[in-house]
Parts: sequence; C-alpha cells; structure tokens
Amino acid sequence: MNQVELLSDRVAAVQLDRRRNRELQRRERIFDDNVRTIGVDKDALDHQVKELREKDQRQANEFKIYADELLCSDRVACVLEQRQKKDERLLNEAIVQFRQQFQQPASRREFDLNDPELLKKQEGVRILPGLPGEDLAQKDRLRKQQEQLRAWTLQKQDELERAKQQLHQEMHQYDQSRLALDNRALELQKMEDQSKKATAIATKDFNLALAAEITNRHLQEHHEEEENNQTDILNQLNGDLLMENPEQNISVLGLSRLRKDYYKGMSPKELQQYTQYQLQQAEDRKHAVMEQQEKELQEHHERMTSARAALLLERQHARINKELRRAMDNTNAQLAQTHDAQKKHLQDVYTNIPDERYFSQFNTSSR
Repeated sequence: MNQVELLSDRVAAVQLDRRRNRELQRRERIFDDNVRTIGVDKDALDHQVKELREKDQRQANEFKIYADELLCSDRVACVLEQRQKKDERLLNEAIVQFRQQFQQPASRREFDLNDPELLKKQEGVRILPGLPGEDLAQKDRLRKQQEQLRAWTLQKQDELERAKQQLHQEMHQYDQSRLALDNRALELQKMEDQSKKATAIATKDFNLALAAEITNRHLQEHHEEEENNQTDILNQLNGDLLMENPEQNISVLGLSRLRKDYYKGMSPKELQQYTQYQLQQAEDRKHAVMEQQEKELQEHHERMTSARAALLLERQHARINKELRRAMDNTNAQLAQTHDAQKKHLQDVYTNIPDERYFSQFNTSSR
C-alpha cells in the first residue's frame, strides 16, 4: 500500500526538481563574476550565433543552387554546340554529295578544253608513239586559235562601229530634244510675261477702284460721325443730367433706392428729416453716455468694496499663517531634541564594528 505512487506525488516531484534546477541555474548566473560584472547576455549571443550559422547555411545553399544552374547551363551549351557542329557536318556532307552527283567536271562548259582524255575520245586518230608529254596537234591548235582571234577582232571592230553610230544618233536626238525644249521654254517665258503684264494691269485697276471705294467710305463715315456728335450734344443739353430732373434719382430697384450717378443733393423736406434724425441721434447718444457713467460709478464702488474685503481677508490669512508657523517651529524644535537624544542613545548602544563573519552570512542564496 505504501509502495503505490500517486500521480499527484509524481507531478509534485517533477515540479520540485524543476524549481531546484531553475534555482541552481539562477545561482550560477548571479554568482558568476563575468556575467554579473560584464553583463553578457548569453541567450542573446547564442541567438546571434544561431542567426549567423543560419545565414551562412542559406548563403551556402544559394551558392550551391547557383553552381548547379551554371553546370546545367554549361551542359545545355555543350549539347547545343555539338548539335550545331553535327548540323554543319551534315550540311557539308550534303553539299559534297550534291556536287558529286549534279556538278561533275564533265558538265562544265569549258571542260572540252581541259579534258585529259580528249585524244582518246577522237575517232580515227591514232596516237603515234612518242615522247611523254609531246603535243602533236600544236600547229593545228595554233591555227585555230589565230582564226578564232581574227574572228573576235573583226567582231569587236563591228561592235565598236555600231556603238559609234548609235552614240552619234543619240547625240543628234539629244540636240534635237534640247532645241525643242529651248523653243518651248521661250514660248512659255513669253506667255508668262504676257500673263504677268495682264495681271499687273488688272491689279492696278483693282487697287485704283479699291482706293476710290475706301475714300468714299471714309468720307461717309466722317459725315455720319459728325451727325452723331451733333445729335449727342443736343441730347446731353436736353437730358435729365443737365436739366437736373429730380425724378431721375429714383432707381429701378424701388423708391427707397437712389442712383449715385444722377444724385444732385437732398430736397428741403429731406434736409428737414435729416436734421431731425441728427438731433434724435444726439439725444440718444447723450442718454447713452449718462447711463455709461452711472454704470462705471457703480462698478467702481463694487470694486472698492471687493478690494476692502480682500484686504481684510488677506490680513486674517497672514495672522493665521503666522500662528501656524510659530506652532510648526515649536514642533520642529521638539523633534530636533528628540532626534539628538535618540542619536546619542544609538551611539552609546551600537559600539561594535562589523567584521568578516558579519558579511559572510549574506549572498548564500539567490533569493
């Protein structure tokens, strides 16, 4: 029955061990001179070291990925280069095969002149034995070459003669066309001069007619302007402004409004009303001044009364403060005597000086 371990006891034992370990760790941190005096935060340093290692690991991973990408790119470039070389080789082989099949030396135009088996292909001709490299048909070939050169020379002379004739004919046609163009230019110049002359005459006639029209219009405008000025002068002389018509002062906004540009002064009735209004204003102002003076006298009396009461109250407060200060001085004197007596008593009682045994009882625990 006693050997049965309860779950609560096990939990309590675990908690006790955890607190004991925590206390030991705390005591090591507190009583360690380096940590206590220098103030090194080991957790922060461990965290920084961990961050640096993670950063180095990330950089190493990135460098590895970059190196793998470079290797992959190199492999792709090598494959592409090999493929390009293979395509070039196949193309060259196809070109060589095409030349062997469709561009044989026998299909050339000048092959009959360089055919090494020309003598073998001639019928009825026997090759006499002779020295190696001996040309037996040299005379015949030279004769044919001279005849061919003579034919080419005659053909060249004929071509030169025809070219001279064609050049002479073209020069003649060019001269004829130049003469025709010059004649046509003279005719066009003559027609242009005639057109300019006709245009100048028409422009002159139009300018003369326009000048006459402008002169007549200016005269007519001057005549109309003089008539308008005379009419304006008559209207001004007979108008309401110079005639001083009192009805012109009334504005279109109502009878209570007046027009400032036509106002000529007040009528006798308006002057009488204005005088009465000024007298009424003077009387009202006089009553207002008297009321203001009475109000100021009343306020002055109230201020004097308030100042007298404040002075009495201030004297009373000063007297009360003086009494309180005297009582406080007496209390402070009694407290000073009591403090001196207590200090003297302590000096008489506590006469021992603390030694090493007194200080060794401290810092035995982290709490």
